[in-house]
Amino acid sequence: MAKGKEIAGKYWEKYKKQESPFALYSPFLVCVAAGDLDFRSFNLCISQDYYFLDAFVQAYRLAEDSVERKENKKLKHNLRERTWGFGEVPKMSRPDDTTDKYMDFLVTIACGKVGGEQLVRNQKHGNFAAFTLSATAPYMRLYAHLCDTILTNLDPNMKDANNYGKWLEYYSSQAIKDLAQKTDYVLDILSESLNEEELLTTEKVYHQAMKIQVEFLASRPMFQQTVVPLSRFQILNKSQLTIFSNFSFTCSVEHFSAELGKIAVSTRTQWHDITKQYLEELQQCIESSTTASLPSPTNNGKNFHYDDLTKALEQVAGIEKKRNAKVEESGMLKGVSLDGIKRAGEKLVFRNGCKEFFRKIRNENPNINVHFISSCWCGALIISAFSPDVKASNIHANELMYNEESLTTGKIVKNVESPFDKHQAFMKVQRDISVAVRSSGDQGKHLEVYIGGSVGDLLCLVEADIGIVFGSDSSLRTLRQHFGLSFVPLLQGVVKKQMERVDWKPQLGILYTVESWAEIQSFISGFSKFD
Repeated sequence: MAKGKEIAGKYWEKYKKQESPFALYSPFLVCVAAGDLDFRSFNLCISQDYYFLDAFVQAYRLAEDSVERKENKKLKHNLRERTWGFGEVPKMSRPDDTTDKYMDFLVTIACGKVGGEQLVRNQKHGNFAAFTLSATAPYMRLYAHLCDTILTNLDPNMKDANNYGKWLEYYSSQAIKDLAQKTDYVLDILSESLNEEELLTTEKVYHQAMKIQVEFLASRPMFQQTVVPLSRFQILNKSQLTIFSNFSFTCSVEHFSAELGKIAVSTRTQWHDITKQYLEELQQCIESSTTASLPSPTNNGKNFHYDDLTKALEQVAGIEKKRNAKVEESGMLKGVSLDGIKRAGEKLVFRNGCKEFFRKIRNENPNINVHFISSCWCGALIISAFSPDVKASNIHANELMYNEESLTTGKIVKNVESPFDKHQAFMKVQRDISVAVRSSGDQGKHLEVYIGGSVGDLLCLVEADIGIVFGSDSSLRTLRQHFGLSFVPLLQGVVKKQMERVDWKPQLGILYTVESWAEIQSFISGFSKFD
């Protein structure tokens, strides 16, 4: 539990990657970054600032009254005075639904009511004041982070031409950051005397406040077509959207073999030795593949050496096949029950936000096809891990053979053994979808997103309309540098696409990077309101 003078910073770091992408990839901020936001949308947004600031002042006054210690009263008073450093904000229109929601939330918290429950005031320790600060602290932090991130991803040549450059620079200014730090400092001081239950309350309030602020930005009225969320863009362009994903390390935290190793009929030494040899041979393969002399890549995808990369992946394929043969010969996967494999899948630890993303796709976008292409030795493990959100027919992986008693024989049905097998499975699904779309009377248009993070995903990544690299696999990044692949932050690619206002098309050699599944979800599905 966060406690002491770093509590505000810990809350921010905990929820930043989880929530902020839904604002960054919102139609409103993408258009701000592209400089083409309709001024009606912008004016409607800033007209709400008056109500936000008015709610801040009301809450701070209530919080001041709930603090007994003079030093804390002084801190709160200084903070309230600094809040008005924004200058006069014109009062326009009326508060919209999300603004109303935040105003009610803030004043209710300042009165000590959290989650419908009236809490007991501890005036000496200032617990109500701490709750109030938790409800306001994310505001400036979030805006400064969002605008900083947008400015970082903008083409330097386009910053001066951006119609909203001054707004972005204001919220990323040192004055705003100082205000955010001051708020954090006061919250840290007030939190020092709180008990564990009260600290849990401050965290809950902080998180909820951030989500409401993200919802505010994500729900801004728009008067133009945008490239986000991708699922809506796909519907407007009458194209079929298909999402492909690797499994190990992209979806799951651990490699699939680690989970199977817990239930395999073998010693840990066997698993360790085979895994160690495989990793050593793979590393040697990558090193030897990148010693060949090639023209210096420009790292913009134009000098991407596809044929040379394919030759390097042939060596990788040989190592994959060798490892699988050793696993079969060892007999380590013999005698494992199918029920045991299913239970292992159910316990599998996923990357934060991954399962939620695919669940949302299934529930809200049933027309989007989802396929998993993995070199996992056991497709049943993936099926049970995602059950009931993914159909078995959409899993393309190896499989273990079973006897009549549903126990494994130790043999592997090698459906997807190498990078080339992955690529073949990817291309087959593409062809099947093209045929289905054409037979429905449409133009045969479809859009593919491939999400992966390993060397084995490279061929699929570079040939998808949108190849998204998740994670920081060192081997993949080494090959990227040598063969001229270009890694572009996804947000940067989205902003560029909004500026060009054209359909997504494959750009051979250019891949997009993300740091979380929240980025992927916000890009493809957009923001979902919470209760």
